[in-house]
Amino acid sequence: MKDELFRLYGTAEREPESRTLVAGNLSMSFQDGSLRSLRFGGHEVLRAISFLVRDKDWGTCRARLRDLRIAEDERAFSLTYVARFTAPSGANLDCDVAISGTATSVHFSADYMSDADFETARAGFVVLHPVIGVAGQPVAVTHDDASAEEARWPDTIEPWQPFKNIAQITHRVAPGIMATTKFIGDVFEMEDQRNWTDASYKTYVRPLALPWPYLVPQGERFSQRISVEVLAERHAEIAADRSDAISIRLIPTNVRLPAIGVGLRPECLREELASLDILKAIGAEHLIAHFDPAVGHGVEALKGYAAIAAGSGLKVTLEVAVPCLRPLEEEMAQFATMVDQAKLLLDTLFVCPSVDRQSTPPGSKWPECPALGDVYAAARVAFPGLRLGGGMMSYFTELNRKRVPPDQIDYICHATNPIVHAADDLSVMQTFEALRHVVNSTRAIYGNKPYRIGPSTIAMRQNPYGSATKDNPMGSRIPMANVDPRHNGQFGAAWTLAYAATVAPAALDVLTLSTLAGPFGLLAGEGEGTVSGELRPLAHVLARLASMSHELLFAVETTRPDAVLGLASQKRLLLVNITCDEQTVILPANPRKVSTIADGGELTAQHQLTLAPYACVDVAL
Repeated sequence: MKDELFRLYGTAEREPESRTLVAGNLSMSFQDGSLRSLRFGGHEVLRAISFLVRDKDWGTCRARLRDLRIAEDERAFSLTYVARFTAPSGANLDCDVAISGTATSVHFSADYMSDADFETARAGFVVLHPVIGVAGQPVAVTHDDASAEEARWPDTIEPWQPFKNIAQITHRVAPGIMATTKFIGDVFEMEDQRNWTDASYKTYVRPLALPWPYLVPQGERFSQRISVEVLAERHAEIAADRSDAISIRLIPTNVRLPAIGVGLRPECLREELASLDILKAIGAEHLIAHFDPAVGHGVEALKGYAAIAAGSGLKVTLEVAVPCLRPLEEEMAQFATMVDQAKLLLDTLFVCPSVDRQSTPPGSKWPECPALGDVYAAARVAFPGLRLGGGMMSYFTELNRKRVPPDQIDYICHATNPIVHAADDLSVMQTFEALRHVVNSTRAIYGNKPYRIGPSTIAMRQNPYGSATKDNPMGSRIPMANVDPRHNGQFGAAWTLAYAATVAPAALDVLTLSTLAGPFGLLAGEGEGTVSGELRPLAHVLARLASMSHELLFAVETTRPDAVLGLASQKRLLLVNITCDEQTVILPANPRKVSTIADGGELTAQHQLTLAPYACVDVAL
């Protein structure tokens, strides 16, 4: 079992155990101190209720639970426990929690106090409403002053808070089923978490307009409470059985599949130069070369990139974090001189002010930065005739909040990261529900402007929300980590294929989902489930995707997009199971051949397939 965990996740560490709580038609799971997947009659009511504590850099302080007591029967349940959250400073915040549930209600209370001044960006309840079946639908919000607002959940992703000063939210769960969630004990507001590819609308404590980080004073007691009431009509329908076989439908489009890019980083140049044959094996077309003068990148890094480009024959995009500390014309001219000195031939140039890599939350003062139009104009002068890209070197959130002038650039680009807020397996795979909204929202803002995404990886390459990414020496599942073991396993392959399948309808020019070497890369290191120096599982997925680049896309519609995703061309269908359970799939026609992607094994070519956990398969049609 340990070897199987290692093969799937790149680590033998298990996720915390979960327990299912049921009262009548109401069910949910209790895991690591949180309630997840609250359902009534099988319909999702809430994605989660959690009492969370963030450190000063928005990293998650993990709860250590003790004195857990659970009582339940078929009509009700209750549980209590004590959670301890420890800050990097060593201060401890202890929280007494009580949860109770009936067939139509849930109550979750938290009373907490710190043994020393506790520096935090947030301490309190977070409630997640789902996106599917909710986006664009009516919602009723009652505010702290008892005023009522009839509105709609955002459809296109909202850059700022859609609702503030929230006391109560009432929404339709399904035909004949309504849910009311009450927020007590602090000032709550909502953000559209799809900005970060979290598949939820998040209601949280402490408005972002207030200063952060802030202190929870030593010895002072605080209390918060969340209450959920479900009102169902007598004949409200039960949700469809989620265990049924999954049907697949192929839909022809006029969209072509994107070229595949691979990222380059100066700190990995030695490994990258030794791995040129990998680029040929993968079939990538573009190199996305990162360049940040603020951390010492200079001519030697550019010379390394030139050597890789010459050895591989691939097109190069130089991704430049522009310091904007001197006149822009001087900075851009210096970059152009260094590129010439390195004899680096560029296909495109992507520029982003260095300061824009850090997020500016709602209510905060925007940092000093030249107008983006001036940045782009200076780049045009220094690199005449070169295609110019703009957008954000960080994530869609920053692009959504600071829109770039599209008429001054040739293409738009951003990245995403799935572990900004949560890093458990389910949350990471649920990000695809939000990712489709990210690309749709980008298209709504920028129309048919050529569009690129990446590098996007499970691990976080830079942290826009704090001073640094989180080190992860134990190879755990932690938010904002700069290394994630799942990148190395079958989970990483499944995430990569599901990502490509989700964004394919957006007609991207280039999609980049890895670097060449290092922790974000294609080659296994020591102590991984794959032999050191061999291709990681996601590399085989990227090779399949690259072999289909520029072919016409057949969109894949599945009856369980929360379980199985895919993309297809006229002759090939790639499918991925994004769950930890086996899934049965009914193909639209009898296949000629079915092979597993990572290991090249073959499955019986038949109308019905069984996909192993996180399996990626190539179906010849």
